[in-house]
Amino acid sequence: MFTGIVTDIGTVVARETRGDTHFRIRTRYETASIDIGASIACAGVCLTVVQKAADWFAVDVSAESLSRTTLGNWQEGTAINLERSLKVGDELGGHIVSGHVDGVGEVVSTQNEGDSLRIDFRAPANLAGFIAEKGSITIDGASLTVNGVDGAVFGVNLIPHTRQVTTLGKLTAGDKINLEIDVLARYVARLQQWSKPS
Repeated sequence: MFTGIVTDIGTVVARETRGDTHFRIRTRYETASIDIGASIACAGVCLTVVQKAADWFAVDVSAESLSRTTLGNWQEGTAINLERSLKVGDELGGHIVSGHVDGVGEVVSTQNEGDSLRIDFRAPANLAGFIAEKGSITIDGASLTVNGVDGAVFGVNLIPHTRQVTTLGKLTAGDKINLEIDVLARYVARLQQWSKPS
Protein backbone atom coordinates (compact mmCIF):
# COMPACT_ATOMS: atom_id res chain seq x y z
CA MET A 1 0.00 0.00 0.00
CA PHE A 2 1.03 3.58 -0.75
CA THR A 3 -0.33 7.09 -0.22
CA GLY A 4 0.44 8.76 -3.55
CA ILE A 5 2.89 11.15 -1.90
CA VAL A 6 5.99 11.08 -4.11
CA THR A 7 9.20 11.05 -2.07
CA ASP A 8 11.86 10.91 -4.79
CA ILE A 9 12.28 11.34 -8.52
CA GLY A 10 14.33 8.41 -9.78
CA THR A 11 16.09 8.02 -13.11
CA VAL A 12 16.26 4.90 -15.26
CA VAL A 13 19.97 4.20 -15.77
CA ALA A 14 19.75 0.82 -17.51
CA ARG A 15 17.20 -1.32 -19.35
CA GLU A 16 17.88 -4.94 -20.22
CA THR A 17 15.56 -7.50 -21.80
CA ARG A 18 15.87 -10.95 -20.26
CA GLY A 19 12.92 -13.28 -19.70
CA ASP A 20 11.32 -10.12 -18.29
CA THR A 21 12.55 -6.54 -18.65
CA HIS A 22 15.12 -5.51 -16.04
CA PHE A 23 15.38 -1.84 -15.05
CA ARG A 24 18.01 -0.20 -12.85
CA ILE A 25 16.77 3.01 -11.22
CA ARG A 26 18.99 5.64 -9.60
CA THR A 27 17.55 7.03 -6.38
CA ARG A 28 18.34 9.34 -3.48
CA TYR A 29 16.82 6.82 -1.07
CA GLU A 30 19.16 5.31 1.50
CA THR A 31 19.27 1.91 -0.18
CA ALA A 32 20.76 0.22 2.90
CA SER A 33 17.27 0.50 4.41
CA ILE A 34 15.59 -1.13 1.39
CA ASP A 35 15.22 -4.90 1.65
CA ILE A 36 15.45 -7.17 -1.37
CA GLY A 37 11.81 -8.05 -2.04
CA ALA A 38 10.54 -4.65 -0.84
CA SER A 39 7.83 -2.89 -2.84
CA ILE A 40 8.41 0.54 -4.37
CA ALA A 41 5.85 2.42 -6.46
CA CYS A 42 7.57 3.47 -9.69
CA ALA A 43 5.43 5.91 -11.71
CA GLY A 44 2.50 4.45 -9.80
CA VAL A 45 3.32 0.79 -10.45
CA CYS A 46 4.11 -1.42 -7.45
CA LEU A 47 7.39 -3.18 -8.28
CA THR A 48 9.62 -5.55 -6.31
CA VAL A 49 13.25 -4.70 -5.60
CA VAL A 50 15.45 -7.55 -6.89
CA GLN A 51 18.91 -5.93 -6.61
CA LYS A 52 20.41 -2.81 -5.10
CA ALA A 53 23.65 -0.86 -4.67
CA ALA A 54 24.63 2.40 -3.00
CA ASP A 55 22.57 4.69 -5.24
CA TRP A 56 20.26 2.43 -7.26
CA PHE A 57 17.81 -0.44 -7.08
CA ALA A 58 16.63 -2.82 -9.79
CA VAL A 59 13.24 -4.28 -10.67
CA ASP A 60 11.97 -6.88 -13.12
CA VAL A 61 8.82 -6.05 -15.11
CA SER A 62 6.69 -8.68 -16.85
CA ALA A 63 5.38 -8.36 -20.39
CA GLU A 64 1.87 -8.07 -18.90
CA SER A 65 2.87 -5.01 -16.86
CA LEU A 66 4.65 -3.45 -19.84
CA SER A 67 1.52 -3.84 -21.96
CA ARG A 68 -0.86 -2.31 -19.39
CA THR A 69 1.25 0.64 -18.21
CA THR A 70 3.66 3.25 -19.58
CA LEU A 71 6.69 1.27 -18.40
CA GLY A 72 7.28 -0.12 -21.88
CA ASN A 73 8.30 3.42 -22.90
CA TRP A 74 11.00 3.73 -20.23
CA GLN A 75 14.50 4.26 -21.58
CA GLU A 76 17.81 5.35 -20.04
CA GLY A 77 17.27 8.85 -18.68
CA THR A 78 13.52 8.53 -18.05
CA ALA A 79 12.56 10.34 -14.82
CA ILE A 80 9.99 8.53 -12.64
CA ASN A 81 8.07 9.28 -9.47
CA LEU A 82 9.01 7.00 -6.56
CA GLU A 83 7.32 6.14 -3.27
CA ARG A 84 8.32 3.52 -0.74
CA SER A 85 5.56 1.36 0.72
CA LEU A 86 3.50 2.58 3.65
CA LYS A 87 4.50 1.50 7.15
CA VAL A 88 2.06 1.16 10.03
CA GLY A 89 1.96 4.52 11.79
CA ASP A 90 3.00 6.56 8.74
CA GLU A 91 1.03 9.69 7.94
CA LEU A 92 -1.58 9.10 5.23
CA GLY A 93 -1.04 12.37 3.41
CA GLY A 94 -2.65 11.48 0.08
CA HIS A 95 -5.17 8.65 -0.24
CA ILE A 96 -5.00 4.86 -0.21
CA VAL A 97 -3.11 3.74 -3.32
CA SER A 98 -2.51 0.09 -4.24
CA GLY A 99 0.11 0.53 -6.96
CA HIS A 100 -2.05 -1.49 -9.37
CA VAL A 101 -2.53 0.65 -12.47
CA ASP A 102 -6.06 0.55 -13.91
CA GLY A 103 -5.21 1.98 -17.30
CA VAL A 104 -3.19 4.42 -19.38
CA GLY A 105 -4.49 7.96 -19.91
CA GLU A 106 -3.33 10.77 -22.15
CA VAL A 107 -2.57 14.44 -21.58
CA VAL A 108 -5.06 16.57 -23.54
CA SER A 109 -3.74 20.03 -22.66
CA THR A 110 -1.76 22.07 -20.14
CA GLN A 111 -2.11 25.73 -19.20
CA ASN A 112 -0.98 28.02 -16.42
CA GLU A 113 -3.65 29.19 -13.98
CA GLY A 114 -2.11 31.69 -11.59
CA ASP A 115 0.83 29.92 -9.95
CA SER A 116 -0.70 26.51 -10.68
CA LEU A 117 -0.52 24.35 -13.79
CA ARG A 118 -3.86 23.01 -15.06
CA ILE A 119 -3.59 19.65 -16.83
CA ASP A 120 -6.50 17.98 -18.59
CA PHE A 121 -6.32 14.22 -19.16
CA ARG A 122 -8.39 11.76 -21.18
CA ALA A 123 -9.15 8.54 -19.31
CA PRO A 124 -9.94 5.24 -21.03
CA ALA A 125 -13.71 4.89 -21.52
CA ASN A 126 -13.96 1.98 -19.08
CA LEU A 127 -12.49 4.13 -16.26
CA ALA A 128 -14.23 7.45 -16.92
CA GLY A 129 -17.24 6.58 -14.76
CA PHE A 130 -15.03 6.10 -11.70
CA ILE A 131 -13.61 9.64 -11.82
CA ALA A 132 -15.55 12.29 -9.89
CA GLU A 133 -15.06 16.00 -9.33
CA LYS A 134 -13.28 16.61 -5.99
CA GLY A 135 -12.47 12.90 -5.80
CA SER A 136 -8.98 11.42 -5.70
CA ILE A 137 -6.98 10.04 -8.62
CA THR A 138 -3.44 8.69 -8.88
CA ILE A 139 -1.43 9.87 -11.89
CA ASP A 140 2.04 8.35 -12.37
CA GLY A 141 2.02 7.56 -8.64
CA ALA A 142 0.98 11.02 -7.41
CA SER A 143 -2.23 11.49 -5.42
CA LEU A 144 -4.22 14.39 -6.87
CA THR A 145 -7.67 15.96 -6.52
CA VAL A 146 -9.90 16.01 -9.59
CA ASN A 147 -11.01 19.61 -10.23
CA GLY A 148 -13.43 18.99 -13.08
CA VAL A 149 -14.87 16.23 -15.24
CA ASP A 150 -16.35 16.38 -18.75
CA GLY A 151 -17.09 12.90 -20.04
CA ALA A 152 -13.80 11.02 -20.23
CA VAL A 153 -11.75 14.23 -19.80
CA PHE A 154 -10.82 15.39 -16.32
CA GLY A 155 -8.59 18.12 -14.98
CA VAL A 156 -6.23 18.63 -12.07
CA ASN A 157 -4.27 21.64 -10.87
CA LEU A 158 -0.64 21.28 -9.81
CA ILE A 159 0.62 23.75 -7.22
CA PRO A 160 4.29 24.80 -7.54
CA HIS A 161 5.38 22.31 -4.84
CA THR A 162 3.85 19.37 -6.73
CA ARG A 163 5.50 20.51 -9.96
CA GLN A 164 8.86 20.60 -8.16
CA VAL A 165 8.74 17.22 -6.38
CA THR A 166 7.13 15.11 -9.14
CA THR A 167 7.57 14.57 -12.88
CA LEU A 168 4.07 15.88 -13.66
CA GLY A 169 5.08 19.49 -14.30
CA LYS A 170 6.98 18.37 -17.40
CA LEU A 171 3.98 16.68 -19.05
CA THR A 172 2.86 17.94 -22.47
CA ALA A 173 -0.12 17.20 -24.71
CA GLY A 174 -0.02 13.65 -26.04
CA ASP A 175 2.04 12.21 -23.19
CA LYS A 176 0.78 8.92 -21.73
CA ILE A 177 0.33 8.48 -17.98
CA ASN A 178 -0.51 5.67 -15.56
CA LEU A 179 -3.93 5.99 -13.90
CA GLU A 180 -5.17 4.35 -10.73
CA ILE A 181 -8.73 5.17 -9.75
CA ASP A 182 -9.75 5.67 -6.13
CA VAL A 183 -10.20 2.27 -4.49
CA LEU A 184 -13.38 3.56 -2.79
CA ALA A 185 -14.92 4.37 -6.18
CA ARG A 186 -14.09 0.86 -7.36
CA TYR A 187 -15.84 -0.76 -4.40
CA VAL A 188 -18.89 1.52 -4.57
CA ALA A 189 -19.33 0.65 -8.25
CA ARG A 190 -19.00 -3.05 -7.49
CA LEU A 191 -21.55 -2.85 -4.66
CA GLN A 192 -24.01 -1.07 -6.95
CA GLN A 193 -23.52 -3.72 -9.61
CA TRP A 194 -23.97 -6.52 -7.05
CA SER A 195 -27.17 -5.00 -5.61
CA LYS A 196 -28.97 -4.82 -8.96
CA PRO A 197 -31.71 -7.46 -9.27
CA SER A 198 -30.86 -10.23 -11.71
